[in-house]
Amino acid sequence: MEWKKIISIVTIVCGFNFSVQAQQMITLQEAIAAGLHSNYDILLLSNDSVAAATDQRYVYGAFLPNINATAGTLWSTSAQKQKFDTRDDVEGSGIKTGNINAAVNLNWTLFDGLKMFATKQRIDELYNLGRINLKAQVVNTTAEIINNYYLIVRQKQLLKAIEEQMSINEERVKLADRKLSVGLGTKPELLQAKVDLNAQKAAHLEQQTTMIQLRDQLNQLTGMQLPAVYEVADSIPLELDMNISDIQNQIETSNPTILQALKGADIAKISLKEAKASRWPTVSFVSAYNFTRNQNQNNINPFSSTYSRNKGYNFGFTAAIPILNNLSVNRNIRQAQLDVEYQDIAVSKQMSLVNVWIKVAFNSYQYQINALRLEEENIELAKENVMIALERFRQGVSTFLELREAQKSLEEAYDRLIAARYNTKLSETELLRLKGEIIR
Repeated sequence: MEWKKIISIVTIVCGFNFSVQAQQMITLQEAIAAGLHSNYDILLLSNDSVAAATDQRYVYGAFLPNINATAGTLWSTSAQKQKFDTRDDVEGSGIKTGNINAAVNLNWTLFDGLKMFATKQRIDELYNLGRINLKAQVVNTTAEIINNYYLIVRQKQLLKAIEEQMSINEERVKLADRKLSVGLGTKPELLQAKVDLNAQKAAHLEQQTTMIQLRDQLNQLTGMQLPAVYEVADSIPLELDMNISDIQNQIETSNPTILQALKGADIAKISLKEAKASRWPTVSFVSAYNFTRNQNQNNINPFSSTYSRNKGYNFGFTAAIPILNNLSVNRNIRQAQLDVEYQDIAVSKQMSLVNVWIKVAFNSYQYQINALRLEEENIELAKENVMIALERFRQGVSTFLELREAQKSLEEAYDRLIAARYNTKLSETELLRLKGEIIR
């Protein structure tokens, strides 16, 4: 048909213009790589993870003794007066005294109810929690980038659909004008065709603006690592054979939110051990080396020394035994027990939520696949219907209302088809996000 030739010519011309003005192509993998490298939320979580790793690196310091050295010197000038019963009183001024002291003290906790070991375990688990939090952010950011990337692809497909509608309306305008010039058409038909064409042009401009905004939004997700102007893919690849049993398999070991809840429960149990350790005495080894020196430059008391020095070391053991401390230990233990119970409930709740989310997402996934197959059939019917309506309008056996209705059906079919593709991708991405394997 002549209509098919027109479509082919328009496609070739549009494709040529697009290739001339083509921008840098950014693939989904490149967008994800940029996001994982520079996304601000990931960078913030990375910083937290590094902080937890720093705590873990120095955790063995809790098992080492505390050694501190002190030193000081003091000079003084005084006036003294002393009275005695058996001899004359003595008095003097400008008496100068110098004092030097130094000490090295050691305190080594040998036993604290195994609290130091529990503290080490808790810091190790906090480090593991930091890694899980980072993984969860990576998974969520990747899913967000995928959804935003294919949202741009969706809008790009809608733009092409609008361009196809524009080409149909341009043909309508030509046919209506031709029919009017030979006396077979009416002015309202021509005016309506022009109105519809202008509406499509306005929609085309709006669609281009939407795509610019979505490109900027995706660029922000990648930490502004993408070019100011770039192009995306033309199609949305779909995985249509996902199985719910594969998603639910070992979900407890792969879903980030469940892993976060489980790690929170582990930390709560270790904190309970720390609280119970406060009931035990703390035994420490202490030792010190001391040095003092006093020197008097002049001395009014003949029985006082003008110079003295002491040095030596000592060592021993101390034990701090808790007897009564306002029941604070019992209170802390009870609070820790309640936190353990809370975290166990949180784990059960999170597992239940994830299982429900998976079922909901999978039901949506199946629905979208069925809708997609139906819309793929509908689009072919709508295209054929438009071609027939256009040919009938060209031959003068139908009105412009029939053609316009066919165009409206094609436009709606395109909207539903493109939406079904994108929604199927959303459901697929959500299932992979819940599985925790959106990136491998």
